[in-house]
Amino acid sequence: MQNKEKLIIETTHLSFGFSKDKTVLHDINLQIHQGAIYGFLGPNGAGKTTTIRLLLGLLTPNSGSIKLFGKSMPDNSLEIFNNIGAMIEIPSLYEHLTGFDNLEITSKIKDIPIKRIGEVLEIVKLTNAAKTKVREYSMGMKQRLGLALALLSEPQLLILDEPTNGLDPQGMIETRELLQKLNEEFGITILVSSHLLSEIEKLVNHLGIINNGKLVFQGTIQELHDLKRGNSIIQIETNSNAKAIAVLQRTYEINYNNEKGLEIVFQNREQVAYICKTLVNEGLEIYYFTITPNDLERIFLNITNN
Repeated sequence: MQNKEKLIIETTHLSFGFSKDKTVLHDINLQIHQGAIYGFLGPNGAGKTTTIRLLLGLLTPNSGSIKLFGKSMPDNSLEIFNNIGAMIEIPSLYEHLTGFDNLEITSKIKDIPIKRIGEVLEIVKLTNAAKTKVREYSMGMKQRLGLALALLSEPQLLILDEPTNGLDPQGMIETRELLQKLNEEFGITILVSSHLLSEIEKLVNHLGIINNGKLVFQGTIQELHDLKRGNSIIQIETNSNAKAIAVLQRTYEINYNNEKGLEIVFQNREQVAYICKTLVNEGLEIYYFTITPNDLERIFLNITNN
């Protein structure tokens, strides 16, 4: 369960550039609470992977600060990284070795008990494929093995960069269900980046949208849905659109589209009743009347374009 009082990830005015002339991130202020599944969303090249590399200490910020588990980076990096599991893009695997062998190598490096290998294989549902060489794994199985590697140290925080990249629909569903299980049953906080809004919205409860290196939205998935409802459009076609516009523009701002007729921003059900009654009272015949919800994909495009 999410703890809204405790921040697991907090960045303040975080900025980064590979050179003085090329700033990649501008003033990023992430806030991710304990127990959240946080979607980090944005087009390719928006700055998602750069942000993740900064969180993992693989890059050094030009300005701003990073706190993980309430502790400052990089001062407490050793303590912090013992509680983090990460997978950036495609997991690095030894394909000529078995899944078990891959996990055993990492467990020896990190001094993790051998019994933990069996536990993580069961969590990611690869127990039956433990002795199979990785080169025989499907893309989805490789992603799950990458997750198993990230889970070996029993982390409190998982940071995953595009974990569904290259997966077929079934693989996406399996990955989503696995992440939900890790969050609900093991209490792991998850930061997952993606450019696929349709996939992210089924998984996360909070999200941030980044574009051109700037955080342009941060809030709950419900708040994003509220934006969707707030931008729904009423479309109307009558026997005299010119007269309908003259009548309705006294009350509402009207857009006219040759193909879609009159367009009015939807407010509530009472507004719908008022519009219909007004048009009929003016002797107009209504040929077409519909409410078109503004889908989340369009909201995402509007946010990133603006």
